[in-house]
Amino acid sequence: MNFKLKIWRQPDAKSKGRFETYEVTDISADTSFLEMLDILNNKLIHEGKDPVAFDHDCREGICGMCSLHINGEAHGPDTEITTCQLHMRKFHDGDTITIEPWRSAAFPVIKDLVVERSAFDKILQAGGFISVNTGGVPDGNTIPISHDDAEESMDAAACIGCGACVATCKNGSAMLFVAARVSSLAKLPQGKVETLRRANAMISKMDELGFGNCTNTRACEAECPKAISISHIARLNRKFLISRFKN
Repeated sequence: MNFKLKIWRQPDAKSKGRFETYEVTDISADTSFLEMLDILNNKLIHEGKDPVAFDHDCREGICGMCSLHINGEAHGPDTEITTCQLHMRKFHDGDTITIEPWRSAAFPVIKDLVVERSAFDKILQAGGFISVNTGGVPDGNTIPISHDDAEESMDAAACIGCGACVATCKNGSAMLFVAARVSSLAKLPQGKVETLRRANAMISKMDELGFGNCTNTRACEAECPKAISISHIARLNRKFLISRFKN
């Protein structure tokens, strides 16, 4: 398979970016998208050119680092996958593929397709943890938790913090990410004690960092590689409003 790639190139955060066009040939349909970029970079290096910078780590859909906008879709045309799980068989021979970094004021471009996502870390540091004493691991395991609550907590905890929700949202909102983190703890007895403080602190930090507001378009849910439900956003809003009333 042969492809024409329109890739966003930007030397650093302060430079003006631009699209550059490259061609790759004889790509197997079973090649992953990141492997295809590896092939391109190998070609560029042999030509004495600067390779395309892109983020990756586990390449197993776990770490969330492979954050790319492909043909206008977060992580590409497949559903419930990350970019590293996308394969070239999802495209047609001869296709032109446009590859961009996440577009969000809260995720500034570092170089080419790599963006700075430390804003998520700062939101987690504001409240995405349990600070009350719940005893050791054996003590925690003895606390009875209903099956439904445990399942919902685990579904929310599946969020990998890739940022697709922010990049997809027309407002650049991080509400789905924050809601998933809050729900994963709020549905457990150990996390309920600090639920209101956590919701208030994390939303306040989200606003401080320049993320937009949620207007319920559900674009985040549609593009989330882990299919996180916006029902978690409803829970987050309830907790946040209660915390404000109590304050």
